[in-house]
Amino acid sequence: MNYELIINSNPLGGIDIAILKDKKLIELHHERLNNNFLVGDIYLGTIGKIMGGLNAAFVDVGHEKDAFLHYLDLGPQLQSLLKFTRMLRSSRPNQYSISKEHLELDINKGGKVTDLLKRNQQILVQVSKEPISNKGPRLTSELSLAGRFLVMMPFDNTISISKKIVKQDERRRLKEAVQAIKPENFGVIIRTNAEGESIEDLQNDLRDLTGKWNEMCKQLKDATPPQKVLGESDRTLTLVRDLVNDSYIAIHLNDSFLFNKIKNYLKDKSPELEKIVKLYSGKLPIFENFGIDKQIKTSFGKEVNFSGGSYLIIEHTEALHVIDVNSGNTSNKGENQEENALKVNIEAVEEIARQLRLRDMGGIIVLDLIDLKSAGNRKLVYEKLKEVMLNDRAKHKILPMSPFGLIQITRQRVRPEMAVVTTEKCPTCMGTGLIQSSVSILDDIEVHIKYLVENLQIKGFSIEVHPYLEAFLKRGFLKSPRFRWYFKYKQWIKVVPNNAIHLVNYKFMNAAGEEVII
Repeated sequence: MNYELIINSNPLGGIDIAILKDKKLIELHHERLNNNFLVGDIYLGTIGKIMGGLNAAFVDVGHEKDAFLHYLDLGPQLQSLLKFTRMLRSSRPNQYSISKEHLELDINKGGKVTDLLKRNQQILVQVSKEPISNKGPRLTSELSLAGRFLVMMPFDNTISISKKIVKQDERRRLKEAVQAIKPENFGVIIRTNAEGESIEDLQNDLRDLTGKWNEMCKQLKDATPPQKVLGESDRTLTLVRDLVNDSYIAIHLNDSFLFNKIKNYLKDKSPELEKIVKLYSGKLPIFENFGIDKQIKTSFGKEVNFSGGSYLIIEHTEALHVIDVNSGNTSNKGENQEENALKVNIEAVEEIARQLRLRDMGGIIVLDLIDLKSAGNRKLVYEKLKEVMLNDRAKHKILPMSPFGLIQITRQRVRPEMAVVTTEKCPTCMGTGLIQSSVSILDDIEVHIKYLVENLQIKGFSIEVHPYLEAFLKRGFLKSPRFRWYFKYKQWIKVVPNNAIHLVNYKFMNAAGEEVII
């Protein structure tokens, strides 16, 4: 499987990032200009309202809506974080390592937020979900700093390894390597990208993360809340950091600044991948050149077609998303209804997994598949869905298929859903769904002709109309409306077809070819 990253930079609209798998669009991201609340950003905020009923607090981090911090997101070492923050802001330390004297007892898992936080208290927090709809960011005070191979967490000593690294020898090697190089009282998560990497690469990644931590501590000393003290890399660089590996054959960009930025990053982190970064300079827009615009238009509508004439209907509500599977023409193929239904469902879950990633749909998702009588077949569809969603980086949980053909999914939502408008308001009916009847249009045209002839006394004018309307006006030579106008107004009115004019519109032109405004 070959992956490509296509990056379209627009100085006014932000940056659009497309991920292709064997030339097929599987993910689409949009990075807004001046977005100050990216997942991973760390802020020094101020506690506002404390809601005992919700067991949560609202924190001012500079967003128009106060951010939400739940008790379960405080992290077990909240007291250590608060103590360390106070120490940094009251002195000028030369180094920012965490010693045992900074560590406090873990907080009670079933405790109350009112016992730990108070109004106007300063607290170090990290964005875990970007602002969505009319809600502010969601926060956590369990900080983490992500690198290419490792994630470093202060006030912790555990070493965790990605479940996607399955070889026991490799897991043991990585754990022993990280145990030897990690700073004291910092936990580490070993990411999937670390598989097969040398100790030197891991050490360099950890050194970069330690440098970020030290820089944040320096910023924290003189920060005035609400203030960002550590910014996550922009989404473009974050995707390159998290995704790009040997399976990527190209990164195409249309912006020389981003080109140099990504090329230099890969040159430093993964020199063997530097050659896949390519600056696009073609005449066509970059998304059009790689066929992405066309795929977007066919993938983001309410109805999405997939192989064999089957299609999905995707509906969004306030509480959940519903995806209905329809067999379409496929239901007429083959003799065995159960086999047909199984085939359509298997193909449907592949497209559904792609749509969830493409639109970044989160929350509760209900799939209404075609009913299957066999429990074994229902299990096959369930297992296939789990398989095709293995590469989905968002946390998700899938329930088995019910006898009614329903599958329920919960999928992590950390950013606003990717929504692309593929329809526009009809310029003829202006969205009402109603247009004038042909009789009504004919009456309007004749009123204007009478005004031009009798009031303005214009001669030699013509009327431009849509080709369908032209055919109607000329239909039946002696009985046509145009012939009737000739006898009534004593002049021949030329009818000119114009494809650019909408069905119920028309315009009058004088002998000089100028439009007559009535």
